[in-house]
Amino acid sequence: MRRLVVTTTLGVIVVVASVVMSPRVVTSAGAGTTSGTAHLALPAPVCAPSGASRCATWRRSDTWSKTPSVYTTSFRPAAQPGVVAYAAWIRSSSTQLALYPGYEGPGATTLSRGPEMVPSAARGRLLATFNSGFYEADRPGGFYVNHILYFPMIRGLATVVRYTNGTVNVVTWRQGARPGSNVLMARQNLPLLVARARPSALSANNAAWGLTLHGVPDVWRTALGVDAHGNLIYAAAPAQTSASLASIMVALHCVRAMQLDINPEWPILVTYAGPGAQGPSLFVPNPNQIPGRFLYPSTKDFFAVYSARAPGAPQPW
Repeated sequence: MRRLVVTTTLGVIVVVASVVMSPRVVTSAGAGTTSGTAHLALPAPVCAPSGASRCATWRRSDTWSKTPSVYTTSFRPAAQPGVVAYAAWIRSSSTQLALYPGYEGPGATTLSRGPEMVPSAARGRLLATFNSGFYEADRPGGFYVNHILYFPMIRGLATVVRYTNGTVNVVTWRQGARPGSNVLMARQNLPLLVARARPSALSANNAAWGLTLHGVPDVWRTALGVDAHGNLIYAAAPAQTSASLASIMVALHCVRAMQLDINPEWPILVTYAGPGAQGPSLFVPNPNQIPGRFLYPSTKDFFAVYSARAPGAPQPW
């Protein structure tokens, strides 16, 4: 059994229990569920087994959009009661995941970098934005978007993929250097951190997961995973090793997950209070970032989440 510490409005409650995935569809506070969307599944609670009275609360961040698609929560990891982890759950069936190069990252290229920010014409559908992975110079990995292969795909690396049928996934890349015709977007960063709903064997080797600021082992780290239903889960937390980050992604019910960027400067997840990128807000409280970060050209590549269009539609460019 493990100790799970959950933050609630009433304080901190310590439960002696294992973290398990609940099979139930639960109602999250602030969900804003209507009769037309009541059938939609919500993110699984981060809590102790069935019967526990307290769970970390998921709150809907896109209350202005037609379909509830983005929920956020914060909680204290079981093994790190002094740390707060920040997470977002993204409903894949009602969103479109887009990837944009920055003006320096992922790396040097003569190919078009596109807008290097959220394009103005697409901001009416913008739900959230968050950081991507390493610079290509720091750790090679494939990068493909809008039919442009910026860097070749590498077999065996963890990859977030968007397909022409509208689905997304986080997988180990088994194909060749160029994605097939069924892929719209692919971004790689290191091997899988979580596989088969468990930390990968490599996650125990902290040195394999990137250079840290001042060489300290535990720093801000971010990750992106997928749950058993194909929904995306983003997480960011300070004072993380690769092993503790993997544990967070397992607690968030990821069946597979990949590490994204690390170190204090880069973690960022922005939500928006209205269409047109109104009221940007930093959900991850990083003093090195600002809410409007991706509304003007970005240094590094980043992900944007839009309300869905037809499957196979190219991302806004």
